[in-house]
Amino acid sequence: MRRIAGLPFALALSLCCFSPPAPARAQLAIGITVNAAPPPLPVYVQPPIPAPGYIWTPGYWAWNDDTGYYWVPGTWVRPPAPELLWTPGYWGWSDGAYAFHAGYWGATVGFYGGISYGFGYTGVGYEGGYWRGGSFFYNSSVNNISNVSVTNVYNKTVVNNTTNVSYNGGTGGTAVKPTPQQLAAQGEHHVTATGEQTRHAEAAMKNPALTLANNHGHPAVAATAHAARFSGAGVVAARPGKPIAAPPPRHAQPTAEHALPTGHALPTGNAPTPGHALPTANASPAGHALPTGNALPPGHALPTAHALPSAGAHPAPAPHVAPPASRPQLVQHAPPQAHAVAHPPAPRVAQAVVRRPAPPQVSRPAPRPHPAPRPHPAARPHPAPQQHS
Repeated sequence: MRRIAGLPFALALSLCCFSPPAPARAQLAIGITVNAAPPPLPVYVQPPIPAPGYIWTPGYWAWNDDTGYYWVPGTWVRPPAPELLWTPGYWGWSDGAYAFHAGYWGATVGFYGGISYGFGYTGVGYEGGYWRGGSFFYNSSVNNISNVSVTNVYNKTVVNNTTNVSYNGGTGGTAVKPTPQQLAAQGEHHVTATGEQTRHAEAAMKNPALTLANNHGHPAVAATAHAARFSGAGVVAARPGKPIAAPPPRHAQPTAEHALPTGHALPTGNAPTPGHALPTANASPAGHALPTGNALPPGHALPTAHALPSAGAHPAPAPHVAPPASRPQLVQHAPPQAHAVAHPPAPRVAQAVVRRPAPPQVSRPAPRPHPAPRPHPAARPHPAPQQHS
């Protein structure tokens, strides 16, 4: 019975695994949310189109936890397939933070926050061109196509919104809401950014000059004619303007996970960290712990091989004796040169070498013949020679 009951479940699981994935839709890009509002859009001109068949994708501010906001320059790219148009990404206020909605390719342009990116992206739809019969027709009033020969050209005046607000909702953001047509477009089949667009964005993230902290809202590379090419011909700089302050990167701010406990400052150099005792294997013998108030100055740390000096050199009042764990801090973290200065007892070592040679003299074997008075009786026969004479 268990096998029979498990068979339908296994078949259902296999169908789910081999079923085609759902089409891509407008979603948050990797769930990026930021508390600080994105900076205004820089003002720049569009570089010339490199060749027919390219479509303009506007620049935008992106976020990286290590560097903060950085600018992804606008650029010309080829669509992944004919009849597809680009819907730019945008920042939107949601649940107390600014969230980024990634752009995508689709048959129609969807909602992109009402952000006026320019060059045909007025905030609603796209006025820069359209597809017909597999060919793209360019609106010469908003596209720089003067350097190449393009036959599919038309001219239509486009009223651009002069605001450079880069986000929707929140304080100071656009108040545009998606239309029914735009909501319907969100349900259509979408294609994510091409590999060329991805390399372009990655190159921008790695370029320090494109961070808001360095360009102050006016990047020197605001737009490029070719993706991921930030120097040479076709590079356009932003117009100068008022400097914009950059919010600190997320990794530069201490978080609850990585914040140090109160009183646990990071040690500088080899200084011991308060509250971090060394292993008990190096603890001093009982009764020889140094008081916390009488810590030895740098350069006078006690060598581990020598006993502690007498109480006269380092008075240790009993009421102030620190726990044995605090004493090893001085031994572990003493500077390397401390051993050279830490041997004022060197004279004592010299005395130990002398060993007072007096003990060998204590035996004094020589004094035993000192009882030389015993041979004095031999002097008694001296009178004999006198008598003989």
